[in-house]
Amino acid sequence: MIKENGFPEKRKLKEIKVETDLIIVGGGMAGTCCAITAARAGLRVTLVQDRPVLGGNASSEIRLWILGATSHMGNNNRWAREGGVIDEILVENLYRNPEGNPLILDTILLEKVTLEPSIKLLLNTAVHDLEKKGDDEISCAHAFCSQNSTSYALYAPFFVDASGDGILGFLAGAAFRMGAEKADEFDEAFAPDHGYGELLGHSLYFYSKATDKPVRFIAPSYAHKALADLPRFRSFNMKDHGCRLWWVEYGGRMDTIHESETIKWELWKVIYAIWDHIKNSGEFPDMTNHTLEWVGTIPGKRESRRFEGDYMLHQKDLVEQREHADAVSFGGWALDLHPADGVYGDKPGCTQWHAKGVYQIPFRTMYSRNINNLFLGGRSISASHVAFGSSRVMATCAHNAQAVALAAKLCVEHNLYPKDISAPKWIKILQKDLLKTGHYIPKLNLEDSEELVQHATLKSSSTFQLQKFPADGPWKHLEFSMAQLVPFPAGQIPEMSVPIKASEPTTIHLQLLAASKPGNFTPDVVLEEQWIEINKGENQTSFSFDYELVDPGYLFLAFHANSLVEVKCTQQRVSGLLTVFQKFNKAVAVSSRQEPPESIGIDAFDFWLPERRPGGHNLAITFSKPLDIFPTQHLTNGVFRPSLLSNCWVADPSDSEPSLDIIWDKKQNISEIKLFFDTDSDHPMESTLMGHPESEIPFCVPYVKICAGTGDLLAEIKDNHQSVFTLTLKEAVETKQLKIYLQHPSAQVPASLFGVLCY
Repeated sequence: MIKENGFPEKRKLKEIKVETDLIIVGGGMAGTCCAITAARAGLRVTLVQDRPVLGGNASSEIRLWILGATSHMGNNNRWAREGGVIDEILVENLYRNPEGNPLILDTILLEKVTLEPSIKLLLNTAVHDLEKKGDDEISCAHAFCSQNSTSYALYAPFFVDASGDGILGFLAGAAFRMGAEKADEFDEAFAPDHGYGELLGHSLYFYSKATDKPVRFIAPSYAHKALADLPRFRSFNMKDHGCRLWWVEYGGRMDTIHESETIKWELWKVIYAIWDHIKNSGEFPDMTNHTLEWVGTIPGKRESRRFEGDYMLHQKDLVEQREHADAVSFGGWALDLHPADGVYGDKPGCTQWHAKGVYQIPFRTMYSRNINNLFLGGRSISASHVAFGSSRVMATCAHNAQAVALAAKLCVEHNLYPKDISAPKWIKILQKDLLKTGHYIPKLNLEDSEELVQHATLKSSSTFQLQKFPADGPWKHLEFSMAQLVPFPAGQIPEMSVPIKASEPTTIHLQLLAASKPGNFTPDVVLEEQWIEINKGENQTSFSFDYELVDPGYLFLAFHANSLVEVKCTQQRVSGLLTVFQKFNKAVAVSSRQEPPESIGIDAFDFWLPERRPGGHNLAITFSKPLDIFPTQHLTNGVFRPSLLSNCWVADPSDSEPSLDIIWDKKQNISEIKLFFDTDSDHPMESTLMGHPESEIPFCVPYVKICAGTGDLLAEIKDNHQSVFTLTLKEAVETKQLKIYLQHPSAQVPASLFGVLCY
């Protein structure tokens, strides 16, 4: 029993002092991935989250899917899913949760964090004050947990603001912006005017479900009455729910920080009015048995403060895909701005324009220019309003924050400030450390003098030489133009043939296409074209191009749409090969060709999009000579996904026990081995709502055995589904040889590997 007499002075809350290497404020996807990355790098981390679960907009509290550069597979950014921890989380979520249940994602995020013993997780804990050391450094953050009535004094040499609204940076006096820059500041022709608005608003989502009997609904008194008159609601799709209702947006003309509760109430009024209209207007008789299952209680925020670093990302960085010496991350979502009036306006819910490929994000955007020990994470990095329209999405934010985590490690270990890391010496180290984790940085490959495999001889039991795909797949009607992406070697393009079926005699238009910028997958250059006459019925149609490729790279073998024609496909799938179609995804585009106004500084081009499985078959193509496009040398080129090349070694499908030998001239001491597998980085793996037809990626090798040259078993990996496997040996092994055995994922998919690292 506790009994305490009256107290003449003010009582003080219980206070706990916490000292770690890094304080991360905000437990959204950025803060979560930052914390895990930093902890795995050896830092002691405090992760402060003001909500009861992790994930921010991706959590069960808001239920927005995690997306980034892949953009629903609706742009030309092939193999662009973010790497590192965010990739690990998305792959794990697919494995455990292909249905897209946001509650399961909550458990995965909490598990990943709690498995790291050096992370101190503070849920339901809000930062509200701080202390500074001088004018330009934070010494302590003060936070309060309402659930245990405890205050925390959080000390660290370095802080990360991944809070979204930037509470830490604001309190610290970090330079920030809120609203939209004028077009002339960064020469951004897409900058919005006042009529469109300067801020993106908030959204709330809801779910309904069917029952076995009629369900009535009595609207709360605060629900709006005249909702059906709103322009946006007149096109309401009854199949939409959850974050497909992103357009139920409001608040872009308000203070999206201090008026957030007011905005939330307005969105509640709109949502309950929507449901009232659905249930009681008589216009939706199919919804009689439906009940309102869930409505969000906190809004999904898009925009508030953006902080200033030593560089501000802007429109031309994205559209022109400018390269930066301090690139540590990348983006690829559309430049996606929303009208400030939201659901009450008559403008479309968003204006999206895509770049021709992914763009680099420099490290100089990821720390405050005037608070020396403050890193910037999440959506509040240093970017203009226009660039923010792309960089704000969760997978991009998480990927940036992983770079912040490893930069913090360098700062702690070498007594540096964040801005010191932007020097060439430290940036090269940071880039190397990131790439070793599976993190992807466009145009960069891993160069590590300490890595051992690059000095070894590689011998494989077999290598797949692409010459012919079996014609055992479906016929594909050329309703849309279709292209096979092939990473051709340098030299003359070989003669090819494809089974083609025509319902009437016709002519087919064939093109060999390329991207104008190496590494892009926007086929905006016609290398050669021809028209071939096709007889009625089935034909084995041969064709050749008088074109010699100077450098190896991806080309598009394109068959233009023809309603009379079908092409034969194969069931065989191989890493680094896919087909694309000239069409559009209505979630992120309105036409198969992007045609922006000439005045806004954005390119016009065609979309060539892949199909999701079980579609997306390769063509049943035959080449006059085998293509050596999956050699073992790819395993040491330091790129762990298709880019300019396939970048993978693929075993021959007929090889019953594929294996790889790594042989050195003299014995090596090996304590760590990393393997990089194909989990199809072209797949967005939307984390919630959509659902996916598979829980494991068909290209991923499920079983691996690693042996020393003596035959001693070092590791056996069963039921593998992840992109990266790291074997850390308790005691270093001294050997001149490693042997790696792999299992084919299936009869239709040969085993492949993107890289092997040994230390």
